[in-house]
Amino acid sequence: MTDPSSPPTDPAGGRRPVRSTTLVVALVATLGAGYLVSQFLRNGIAVLAPTLTADLGLSAKDLALVSSVFFFVFVAVQIPLGVAIDRFGPKRVMLAFAGLVIGSTLLFAAAANAGELLVARALMGVGTACYLMAPLAYYARAFPPERFATLAGLQLGVGTLGSLFATAPLALATAAVGWRATFAATAGLMGVIALLVAVLMREPKAVAEARRETVADGLRGVLAVWRLPDASRLFVMNLTAYSSFALVVGLWGGPYLTDAYGHDLTARGALLFVPALTQAAGMIVWGAADRVFGGYKVPTLIGALATALLLLLLAIVGTLPAPALWAWLAAFGFCSAFLPVVIAHGRACFPDRLVGRGMTLMNMGTMGGGFLSQLLGGLLIHQFAPLAGRYPLDAYRAVFLAQFVFCLIGVLAYVKVRDPHR
Repeated sequence: MTDPSSPPTDPAGGRRPVRSTTLVVALVATLGAGYLVSQFLRNGIAVLAPTLTADLGLSAKDLALVSSVFFFVFVAVQIPLGVAIDRFGPKRVMLAFAGLVIGSTLLFAAAANAGELLVARALMGVGTACYLMAPLAYYARAFPPERFATLAGLQLGVGTLGSLFATAPLALATAAVGWRATFAATAGLMGVIALLVAVLMREPKAVAEARRETVADGLRGVLAVWRLPDASRLFVMNLTAYSSFALVVGLWGGPYLTDAYGHDLTARGALLFVPALTQAAGMIVWGAADRVFGGYKVPTLIGALATALLLLLLAIVGTLPAPALWAWLAAFGFCSAFLPVVIAHGRACFPDRLVGRGMTLMNMGTMGGGFLSQLLGGLLIHQFAPLAGRYPLDAYRAVFLAQFVFCLIGVLAYVKVRDPHR
């Protein structure tokens, strides 16, 4: 019986056999670790935001730009990235982009002002953009189709740990050795990951002469998806689905906890660990929700409306007693984890010939929403004058209210989307 972890040699030369189960485990762990670093760098600003503000004199607008530019460039490179993976293979792309991750992380660690942080974050966004799509492309090419879902799940699962490490562990490391040393060590970790990719990963041979696609071809393909029924409405839901988590756990949750409650670095990390953890658990639960509800729309609307109402609650009351705050953070992380249902809905609505383009468009919406929520939140907070170095509670209430409205826009766009299950 064939080892299920090892892909068979393809008669057409399309797959090389992986030599052992141990090697497969090591390779998947390595590729997952690359995505873990990506998630860590993406979400590491929230816990550090007050510290960066104090060390480098950043304003709310500076923080918004520094954090959100990661999402902006991540979206901008998606189509060229797909072309590069097709032309040069996942291994070469990951090794090339690893250099960007290492260099940008070291630049971030040495930054002396907002401009240098901005450049570093932009390069981080480019460098980390491949660490989900390239491994998935590799799994699709090097392993039998029936193994893809398992490998993709492992990739996402290991990567999710990066969001957790960006909370309490990052706070503890920063308290112990400082944020600069922590990011320098992260660059070193990325170097080790790149070395392991170079040693462990075998680039599959082309099964057949694939058509060499250009960036213009990729753009035309995405536009073809956009013209499909429901695509634009699904895009708007993707735009809003992840944006709330990116807003709170990715950036403004840290400053809010400091300015509204007076929490220090360690407390911020502990509190933000809660929604990161419940989101990781929620991804698993929501991933099966379409089978429980017999469709995609009901669970998506439940998650979207629950998230919106939790934001409205904070917009109204401003602060919560300690036990209620812990409960709010736990509920927020869980409820905002409904994105897998939206992704599955999009996959079901796209014809097979356009699935890849459709997923690219949806991913651009997901990351674009993170960019918009973080940037607009910062611009809104910037309209309020800080008092004794802290922004007033009304600034954060305005941000939560604006995000509530953003979520409702997604819901209103989504309600008219057809559900293939019904």
